[in-house]
Amino acid sequence: MYQTFETRGDRKAAENNLPLLRSAMQQLDIDGLLVPHDDEYLNEYTPPQFERLLWLTGFSGSAGAALVMPDSAILFIDGRYTEQARIETSADWFEYADLRELPPWQWLRDNPGRVSRLGFWSRLHSQEEIAHIEALDHVELVSLDAHPIDELWQDRPNGQAPAPYPHGVEFAGEDSASKRQRVGAELAKVGADAIVFANPNATAWLLNIRGGDVPRTPAALCRAVLHAGGKAAAFFAGHEISDELRDHLGTEIEISDEENFGEYLQDLGRQGKTVLVNKTVCPRFVYDALSESGATIKEGEDPLILARGIKNDTEVEGFRQAHIRDGVAMVRFLRWFDENWAKGLTEIEAVKKLEAFRAEDEALRDISFDTISGSGPNGAIIHYRVSEASDRTMQKGELFLVDSGGQYLDGTTDITRTIALGEQPGDRKDRFTRVLQGHIALASAVFPPDTSGYQLDILARQPLWRAGLDYAHGTGHGVGTYLGVHEGPQSVAKKAPWVPLQPGMILSNEPGYYVEGEYGIRIENLVVVRDSETVGMLEFETLTLAPIDRSLVDTSLMNVTEMAWLNDYHERVWQTLSPRLSESDALWLREATLPL
Repeated sequence: MYQTFETRGDRKAAENNLPLLRSAMQQLDIDGLLVPHDDEYLNEYTPPQFERLLWLTGFSGSAGAALVMPDSAILFIDGRYTEQARIETSADWFEYADLRELPPWQWLRDNPGRVSRLGFWSRLHSQEEIAHIEALDHVELVSLDAHPIDELWQDRPNGQAPAPYPHGVEFAGEDSASKRQRVGAELAKVGADAIVFANPNATAWLLNIRGGDVPRTPAALCRAVLHAGGKAAAFFAGHEISDELRDHLGTEIEISDEENFGEYLQDLGRQGKTVLVNKTVCPRFVYDALSESGATIKEGEDPLILARGIKNDTEVEGFRQAHIRDGVAMVRFLRWFDENWAKGLTEIEAVKKLEAFRAEDEALRDISFDTISGSGPNGAIIHYRVSEASDRTMQKGELFLVDSGGQYLDGTTDITRTIALGEQPGDRKDRFTRVLQGHIALASAVFPPDTSGYQLDILARQPLWRAGLDYAHGTGHGVGTYLGVHEGPQSVAKKAPWVPLQPGMILSNEPGYYVEGEYGIRIENLVVVRDSETVGMLEFETLTLAPIDRSLVDTSLMNVTEMAWLNDYHERVWQTLSPRLSESDALWLREATLPL
């Protein structure tokens, strides 16, 4: 199996490790230290050897940061992890703050006198983050040669992973030379000689390579420098590079080890090069290496972010085909689940069965994230990860939330379904229906080309808002092509970047509702932006194909248009998937997709 079920969070971590870190801070003569979740490659899902925040705090979420002081510590988490953070960590050791509403630099700004000498390791922080802190008169920044946790972490994993490999043009739809020329031309337009890519997802897309270094993301630990003429240099972390990969990369890509990366940056400076830097994604150490060696730094948007966010026709069609096959696996799982949940099914058993159905597809290479398999109160933990310690048996009268996805060679999937375990008490059908109405409103949106996801977010929340309700996460995130399940620049959220949605962009549509200690509701499909039949406008095409639990729909709340959308969607699911199913699975799907 891809997924394991060991307990990752550790409430004892801070008790054991905070005193050690504070002792190290005293020796370094600092009274504050930043410990981000991000690693030196700015990965969202970090390799085990880079899980410094987990080692220190016991918090296992995919976003967060800690600010450690001699007598206190702040754990910054976003709305997805509010409950999880309080389960995995102790308020005896941490104060809690909202990572998005009050990031560390703002906390430092608003709390003068708490920290005077702040230590940081420049490989773990963006230039933008450090620049914010540099602007504070009352905080002196102390750049460290290494992060003190690395010396304290006695049983640190070694980080061995499979070697990187080519990603064929039959999946990518464009060869690396074409991508490099295209992005390089954008550099020339702004007067830059080169640009640095420090994130493995960026280099994976640019070079058409994949790897196994990053959990649930088929990327290799690799940085790259692209020159305006289209040539590039790639710096791999501790991998033997195969002849196949060398042939794939070709003669216009210089291959080197990551230990040579800093020297290469300094050479750019010594040559007087102008280097484009996106301060939000460029680590501070890159900025320092360039500026201190004489390079001219030109701050601006990274053209690759938008380039990889807009999928080409091959990639979009790959997503369609991957979702059809993933839909078959989901239908088989949902039928099996329907027939077995009342027999004492556990959350882990559900995960194993779903993964087994997906694994029958030869194009599957991994799951796209650890499956969220939450029954009853566990469903209210937005990014719940079931472990042997938290696993529970499903009970009649509960809701079951399953959020999962696969990494297929031709596309990445991400789907959430909420399932009723028998009759539901109270207002749960009302809440489910409001979430569904928001999902439908976003899926049905027609909008002009200059519209961002930020502007559309209200559509998904309006049915809940009418009842005085809301959810504490974004409505939609971008998705990579056999890459990261979370990818920018596009998103749908209350506070999203102003990035216009464009044809070829793929996003999730996942409104939800949660009652702590009782249940969670979320309905998620992936969508792709396309031209609308309404001239000059855009719309979404829904890619995900799997039935939505009709037993949870309160039809009295639904209008004619919403009912038509649900019935049409279910008919499309039936027509597309039934020819690929066994007779018994098809019969089950027919019943699950009948019009309401």
